[in-house]
Amino acid sequence: MPEEDLSEFAIKVKMLFFGPLAEKLGEREIEVALMHGSSARDLIERFHFEPLLATGLRIAVDGEIGADLDAPLRDASEVAFLPPMSGG
Repeated sequence: MPEEDLSEFAIKVKMLFFGPLAEKLGEREIEVALMHGSSARDLIERFHFEPLLATGLRIAVDGEIGADLDAPLRDASEVAFLPPMSGG
């Protein structure tokens, strides 16, 4: 994915991808620029990941699975997209 011009944005956030999603995207990590006050839910909508939530995709914000997806992200936050857990 091309590098974004970050000059007009307030924060940079790292998106981390694991499992099949990383394989599908061909990336394990990307950095995106967001306006101050943006949330993980804004990222989900921006990248059209809403349907994946229904398949069990889990989201971790700054290492916390189950974090409030509507809470504002901070500069240098990490949002991880984790595959569904499988039983054993």
